[in-house]
Amino acid sequence: MPSADASAEALVFQARIHQEFTPNASAELDLVFTEVPVDLSDAEREREEAAKAAEAAAKAAAEAAEAARVAGPPKYTGGGSMAEWMAAAGIAESDWSYVYYIAEKESSLNPNATNASTGACGLIQAYPCSKVPGNGYDPIDNLRWASGYASDRYGGWAKAYDFWTSNHWW
Repeated sequence: MPSADASAEALVFQARIHQEFTPNASAELDLVFTEVPVDLSDAEREREEAAKAAEAAAKAAAEAAEAARVAGPPKYTGGGSMAEWMAAAGIAESDWSYVYYIAEKESSLNPNATNASTGACGLIQAYPCSKVPGNGYDPIDNLRWASGYASDRYGGWAKAYDFWTSNHWW
């Protein structure tokens, strides 16, 4: 028999995933800054520095491409809840807690979230945003893409969750 704490936690979770999304008043509030301090070995630090250098080069190229583009994808203005979006994206209810956890960490459940440094977008922070078929800011499009990514890269949402909790990214 579940404890009273577990039952209360389940009720809080159910209430949270059915909460309606309300768009932010300004685009600045959609920016997500995620810096998680991690102790690295010297070899890992060197790899990360090399990756950051490559990322800086990629960022410069992306900024140039962005400057050439007239407008990005439109921000999401519809309503709905995380539960509705996950159901519409075809995500099995048994995976909802994993998806919810990753989306909460990546975007604070804001479908209009944009990472200021990388340009990653949406609930799951797809990078680049253009890899999402449809519109990266549409929560259903973003979650559909993310389901394929979780399946292809990790073997499913449970393993994607395990990876996220170990590495603080996915």
